[in-house]
Amino acid sequence: MSLDRRDVLRYGATAAAAAAVPLQLAAPAAAVPGAEAGSTDHAKIVAAYRELQIGSNRSSPKRNRAVAALDQVAVGYDAAMNVTADQLWPDLPVGPGSTYFPSMYYRLRTIAVDWATPGSALSARPELPERIATALNTLYRTQYNENTAEIGNWYSYEIGVPYWLLQTVVALGDRLSAADRERVLRPVLRFVADPNRRTNNPATVETGANRADKALITVVSGALAGDSARVAAGIAAVTDTVGGGAADLTRRTTRGDGYHPDGSFLQHDVVPYPGHYGLVLLSAIAALTYVTQDTATRLAPAVREEFEQVVTDVHAPFLFAGSMMEPVRGRMLSRQGETGHDAGHQFIASVVLLATTATGEARTRLSRLAARWIAEGTWAPYLDVSNVGRFAGGLQPVGVPEVEFAEQLPRVQGDSDDATAHRTFPQMDRMVHVTRRWSASLGTGSARICRYESINGMNLHGWYTGDGVLYTFLPEQQGHYSDAYWPTVDATLLPGATVKDAAPPPLLADPPRTTRSFAGGARFDDRHGVQALDFVSQDGTLSAKKSWFFAPDAVICLGAAITDSSGAPVRTAIENRNLGENGTAALLVDGHRDTSPLGRPTVVPHARWLHLEGTAGYVLLDGYDNKPLTLLREDRTGTWLGIDTGANTHGTSDPYTRRYQKIVLDHGVRPTGASYAYAVLPGASAAQTRRAGGRWKVLANSGQVQAVRLDGHLTAASFFSAGAVDRVQVSGPATAVWGRTRRGWTCALADPTQTGDTVRVTADPAGHRVVRADPTVTVVATHPELVVDIKVAGSFGATHSFTVD
Repeated sequence: MSLDRRDVLRYGATAAAAAAVPLQLAAPAAAVPGAEAGSTDHAKIVAAYRELQIGSNRSSPKRNRAVAALDQVAVGYDAAMNVTADQLWPDLPVGPGSTYFPSMYYRLRTIAVDWATPGSALSARPELPERIATALNTLYRTQYNENTAEIGNWYSYEIGVPYWLLQTVVALGDRLSAADRERVLRPVLRFVADPNRRTNNPATVETGANRADKALITVVSGALAGDSARVAAGIAAVTDTVGGGAADLTRRTTRGDGYHPDGSFLQHDVVPYPGHYGLVLLSAIAALTYVTQDTATRLAPAVREEFEQVVTDVHAPFLFAGSMMEPVRGRMLSRQGETGHDAGHQFIASVVLLATTATGEARTRLSRLAARWIAEGTWAPYLDVSNVGRFAGGLQPVGVPEVEFAEQLPRVQGDSDDATAHRTFPQMDRMVHVTRRWSASLGTGSARICRYESINGMNLHGWYTGDGVLYTFLPEQQGHYSDAYWPTVDATLLPGATVKDAAPPPLLADPPRTTRSFAGGARFDDRHGVQALDFVSQDGTLSAKKSWFFAPDAVICLGAAITDSSGAPVRTAIENRNLGENGTAALLVDGHRDTSPLGRPTVVPHARWLHLEGTAGYVLLDGYDNKPLTLLREDRTGTWLGIDTGANTHGTSDPYTRRYQKIVLDHGVRPTGASYAYAVLPGASAAQTRRAGGRWKVLANSGQVQAVRLDGHLTAASFFSAGAVDRVQVSGPATAVWGRTRRGWTCALADPTQTGDTVRVTADPAGHRVVRADPTVTVVATHPELVVDIKVAGSFGATHSFTVD
């Protein structure tokens, strides 16, 4: 069998010669049957993991640019490193605890990887491995060894630092002596002794991303130590063989961490995280699959197929133009080194790596998707690596290996980019609406899902991110949320949220949930859906009923029963858009350009429509009422450090200034039963906005029911209690969309409270014969009215539907 360069690099001595760093492993602790085969497998695992750090030296202009970007950071880290002292870097003090030492290992890993990368600035430094080994031993002696106590964040000891240490060790290869390698591996073997359990609290069973990370760390460290049992334990942890499958990473759960049947992904029990921890899990599995693919301990085909499936079921719906949508990124919104584009790039990198080990249709599908996503992202192109210095040890940035893997994707035709979709993820209170021109998602919270997460000094402006925020994504504004949005935006006025003009609530370490269970929606088809929220503020003084009705070209937003007792002014932000530096996009109010001075608010007593150039149109559906709007265009300055002070994640103190356009509805002081009704038309022209005024009819907007007629043939409603609208009556809380389609009169309904048992629907459609129904639908009567019972118990907010001819 002939070997190409990748085979050579991955599989042993010839590979080592090509990289000028021979790789040899410690022998197994004891001679056992099959030990020779085990040793070969260990070599394959280590060589493959090394390739995931340094690539395979496939020269290309993009790869060369990635090398230069790595050089820029690694050379600086090396120049500042003093290996003659215990404190290696002047800005990273030595001492017990996890405050600074993870950054030390991350910097050392960066230097080692750059040295091992062919053609890099440091690769011509033959003395560098000795400096790195000295630094490793210094860190072992002063910061991280098998006798160290876990002080501070357990993650640093059991996942973060082990990763950086292992990557440093494999990068050095045999330039790190066997004695040094054995010594510095001791803390990894101690702190990740069992991938199934938390070392500092053995009663804690690892789940989700943490389990996946520990599985990979266990396999690689086991291979380095020549421990076949350890390697096998890492593989077994993926499906939780020891625990009988209770924490199996492929298992769809209905509670807590991991993948859920509806495509949701949670971490920390109550935080929607397909855009971070889900990616961490997927990345670890992709790497684990890659390093073990040709060994006796490789993942079973059925397990690999499960992870190939979650690519499209869980993560891909939230990818827009190469960027991960904000509502599924949790506290990571505040990380300078983890913008939505960075998260999107990590997802794409995982898919590319999965594609390299997949076969048949799966390989073609994953390759096609990855190629399409890479092509779509033009604001921060995946293959153009730069500015990696802002990464402080969170996500691993796209670098040399990722570029090489992507450039080796099979040449397959990309998927069509004009797909439409509306999906609900009720088990994490999220949804996504995708059209041919724009996409949208909502951040909501409930008694089940938190408003926000703010721990370890991160997400310090996250107060309202889950209080009914409407996030819109436009292909012409791909960088909107990644372009210093979170350091500079007025985070007390996020679009869609109803808030008080007062000091934000205190940030809580335990992710806060609300006291209300009503949060969710129903999907009618790929183009229509409804989402609703029974909102209450963190301090309990402000409440409102809020609904969003999704159509192919608009989101209709209703608010009712807006009531507050705090005495602070109450307002709803229609828009708060990042216009970039010195943005000049025109704002029209009823066709007239707003000429308000920069930084000075203007009150408009009433308006019918507004249009923000390049962003959206806004139609006031109750524009005849005296509901004043406040318009403000302002420059705002902030720093990443201002929203993330985490010891190992914090951003810089460099100031960023961005211009914003606010459009705000004012509800006054101590409102009782206030309301609003407006439509957002993302990407619409001014003419399209002006013509849209009469398209949608608000049928109800109260604390009991909110309903809209969509484009004449569909009705969508949120029933916060039993009620009726447009000849349809429901017996309890529900969201529903109904109307005539080509198949007949169809009704789609869900229970956003996830606490109901049965919802009875009484309707008077044109026909009375049910021709299609979900198994949860029971026909009670057809004359004189249609009566059906929908069993919603146990469906976790899923949509149920039936059709009448």
